[in-house]
Amino acid sequence: MSLRFDGLIPATVLPMTNDAEIDEAGLRRYVRWVADQGVVGLAINADTGESAHLTHDEKVRVIEIVRDSIPAEVAVVAGLSGPSTAAAVRQARDYRTAGADALLVFPIPAYLADPLDPEVPIRYHEAVADVGLPMIAFQLQPALGGVLFEPETLRRLVTVEGVVAIKEASFDARRYTDTVSIVRSLQRPVAVLTGNDNFIYESFVLGADRGLAADGALIGFGAVMTAEQVDLVRLARARRWDEAAPLARRVQALADLVFAPPVSSYRSRLKEILVLQGLLERATVREPLLPISPEERDGLERAISELGLSAVPAA
Repeated sequence: MSLRFDGLIPATVLPMTNDAEIDEAGLRRYVRWVADQGVVGLAINADTGESAHLTHDEKVRVIEIVRDSIPAEVAVVAGLSGPSTAAAVRQARDYRTAGADALLVFPIPAYLADPLDPEVPIRYHEAVADVGLPMIAFQLQPALGGVLFEPETLRRLVTVEGVVAIKEASFDARRYTDTVSIVRSLQRPVAVLTGNDNFIYESFVLGADRGLAADGALIGFGAVMTAEQVDLVRLARARRWDEAAPLARRVQALADLVFAPPVSSYRSRLKEILVLQGLLERATVREPLLPISPEERDGLERAISELGLSAVPAA
């Protein structure tokens, strides 16, 4: 299919049963609702979807369910996490068979070296590229297990054949603009997708007059307030700042609560919001992830009530 990066690609949560198994019926309902909000794709088996705590077979099954549940024109972007090169290639092949349209290539433990030998991520991406699916490279803040690439490593990484976009999720505005500048200097087009849930709107404002604005967004916060973020990206891309700014303030108010310390609890917070809205039956996460406290849940309930998000019709 023809991939689009000019809009929102939300990283979806994974509905679970009381005993932390995949809730297939709940997953179908939820992704149909998300796909109906005007998104250009769904990021499946990403960090938001608790991919680190799923088996390979579970990840393949999630992709099969999602691909079967949403319209063909909505891309399925599957998170790929190795950790070895051979395992990554096997995953990529199985994900392609299951219906993935593209791969979001996560940083792996082998990247956690100081300094990082550029050949490690380059050879890893080149091996995955042979599977034939388009790849989205991924710069991710260390607090979520990621790595921030040195400029020359980043430049080489985004020129690997098959890399069509990069998700920039450093959560650092300066590094974000430096990264976009590197990507824009390439001889071929590579899309920039903001993954910075702490400055979604600003990702389209920073450097807009110099061609450094994001092309779209691939973000975990897109799992909630999806329609609002679809509109936010559309307005920001059109530079309709006066209309986008008030919407951005609404979106960011809840995003800041979801990604408050400890940031690793954001998955539980997203699920609690979706339960409060009637889109999920339960907010179960798989251990070692933990649920949030009743007090924090009450705070989220007050916040979504103030934002007018208390109930959403299910798909």
